[in-house]
Amino acid sequence: MRACVATTVHHPEDARIMHRQIRALLDAGHEVTYVAPFTYYNVTPAAGLTAVDVSRDAPYGKARAALRRGVRDADLLIVHDHQLLRALPHRRPPVVWDVREDVSPRRRARAERRHHVITSAVVPEATLVSLSPPPPGDTRVVHIGRLAADRGAAELIALAERLVPHGIRMDLIGAADRDVRPLLRDAQRVGLLDWFGYVPNRHALRMAEGALAGLSLAGDAVTEPPTKILDYMGRGLPVIATPQAAPLVKAIGCGLIVPRDVDALLDAVLDLKEDPARRADLGALGHAEARLRHHWPDQAGQFVTLAESWAGLTEHALAV
Repeated sequence: MRACVATTVHHPEDARIMHRQIRALLDAGHEVTYVAPFTYYNVTPAAGLTAVDVSRDAPYGKARAALRRGVRDADLLIVHDHQLLRALPHRRPPVVWDVREDVSPRRRARAERRHHVITSAVVPEATLVSLSPPPPGDTRVVHIGRLAADRGAAELIALAERLVPHGIRMDLIGAADRDVRPLLRDAQRVGLLDWFGYVPNRHALRMAEGALAGLSLAGDAVTEPPTKILDYMGRGLPVIATPQAAPLVKAIGCGLIVPRDVDALLDAVLDLKEDPARRADLGALGHAEARLRHHWPDQAGQFVTLAESWAGLTEHALAV
């Protein structure tokens, strides 16, 4: 099978796209063309891929041209941005939309009538779960993933400042939107936190191990728990998250749910710092659930089988 995978929004080394889905396709012996903003993020495409560079948030014409190049001879097209559904070339293979955005039910239903759609009900959310992570410590908290205003970047910086007198550092592991980068650099310059920028997913997960807690400050627009919640669970960390993650966190009992408020976040961190037994219990509950239901190697085969079946629905004929 020849698959084309496309994004104009996400980092080309995005864990879900590159290190789970594309890697699973390559490991299964399939060919992959990857349409992504390589130059924008200063990323060299991985070996084994056919790369098509595209600008980040590419306008309609450029996005469509990039997709047209990408789907040449492809048996399947997997897009990770809803806006790419509006830029599909007329001649194309079957299309799969991997949903991560907050879209209206009407728009999603329309997409499902025309294309295949991946949700967490189709392919469960997953991460790389450590076999035996160290217990949670008490000297640092961690945030994995893109840093942006709508993901609580300002609150993270304010929290880091409040944690310094208590001997707790904050590690921020992930790329940042341009508008928050100066704030992060300033905070790091004065010693409030450590911002590592983009780190490959496997390394980021190892860096998180042993932290007091993993933080997730998703905003109101997020409709499903962020994948970073699973990342923290998979590394045995207690979770401190905003209400968007409440269904998952409360069902498992792996962390604390607080409003996106610096005082509430500070209280949650300090409560866990003073209670090592509770930290260990929360981390152990999350790790057990992640190992049972959310370990990507257990899900990869299902994803590849679905992709193969979708590619074969029209006997590789192109849709008009």
